[in-house]
Amino acid sequence: MKVIIIGAGTGGMCLAHGLRRAGIEVAVHERDRTRTSGLHGYRVGISPNGARALKACLDPELFATFVATTAAPYTKLAMLTERYRPLISIDFADLPHTSGDPEDGEHNVSRMTLRQVLFTGMEDVITFDHRFTHYTQHADGRVTAHFDDGDSDTGDLLVGADGASSRVRRQYLPHATHTETGLVAIGGKTLLTERSEQLVPEQVRHGFGMYFDRRGQFGITHMVRMPYGSRSDDELLARWPGLRFDNTTDYVSWAITTSRSIAPADLLERTGADALALAGELSEGWDPRWLDLIATADPGSTVALGIRTADPVPAWTPSTVTMVGDAIHTMTPGRGAGANTALRDARELRDRLVRVRDGETALLEGVGEYEDLMRRYSSLAVRESLEFMNDNGTARRPVIGPLSVMAQRTSMRVVDRIPPAKRRMARGMQKVRDSELV
Repeated sequence: MKVIIIGAGTGGMCLAHGLRRAGIEVAVHERDRTRTSGLHGYRVGISPNGARALKACLDPELFATFVATTAAPYTKLAMLTERYRPLISIDFADLPHTSGDPEDGEHNVSRMTLRQVLFTGMEDVITFDHRFTHYTQHADGRVTAHFDDGDSDTGDLLVGADGASSRVRRQYLPHATHTETGLVAIGGKTLLTERSEQLVPEQVRHGFGMYFDRRGQFGITHMVRMPYGSRSDDELLARWPGLRFDNTTDYVSWAITTSRSIAPADLLERTGADALALAGELSEGWDPRWLDLIATADPGSTVALGIRTADPVPAWTPSTVTMVGDAIHTMTPGRGAGANTALRDARELRDRLVRVRDGETALLEGVGEYEDLMRRYSSLAVRESLEFMNDNGTARRPVIGPLSVMAQRTSMRVVDRIPPAKRRMARGMQKVRDSELV
């Protein structure tokens, strides 16, 4: 059996590791020209769902490398007004955990570092600078992937792991559509220094901050403090070849999300310094420290994006083509579940392909079992991620927006004073991120 994976993102590479460890031939085709090409975001939270999938699919030393390269763990989540006035604060120690093992915890990860971890040891599996165009399914059950340079690759199963604009999905399930949420965002990163640390509220200098303004816009900050030179596993990192390709330094990842009704029509065309300047304009009236944090960001790191969500798709008949991650269930960043759901996809598909390898099930039966399960848990993640954005994206409703903001702030302050209510809120936030809690 040979599996062809289109896209070397988080889910695709986790699946590739799992298949290779299982002795299943795998080939990954990636459109980026090199392993360090592309802007793949800044920070991602790997939840227990994601960590368990990584442990299951990576070899033990590489999983240990993943753990060793995660940034300092968060101590607190705080929600504040745009003027840095506190609304609610949750200690991460109060979030539910099943154990103290690495695979049961939350991990604060730089996306580029995770990318280098997942490329480690897979150099002979990945073909870079390969842009997928279409596939052909053959009468003998095989499937061929075609690329824009005229190359092709034939195997037994084609897996689309090529993101929200998936060409695999476009050909295979052309009726699988996305809906624009009406929200757009600008994000970037600022080098973490003694000065820039003071630009973030004290309660989230080692954590995650969310900021809500009177127009219904909201912002986020993530503090990413890398471990290099400060942990007992320096020897492990010194042996890690991916370190040569990773120049990640400590930084503050930030973003502001607003409504298309507030943002200029050309927001998604803004890049670099123009996008950075617009983030400052949208933040007019915010705390001067927030404005300073944005003004001192790296313009080259600044990106603008539209926020969309996958529409429900009726069950389809399994075949020699399937998908993982954003290719099939794009979701808003509201619950931080996108990458983790993709990792779970990788683990679930790997498990069923191992059963195919062992002759316990036929290929299409195994693919069908994966897709049935994936549709169930991903629909929950998509729905709850969208609900979070709807609940907090009051800028989409400018008429009732101010009243909604006042009610939202009042309810947060009330919950902050009632420990049982705050614990319920924390548990609800974890539900999508940890399947053991569902």
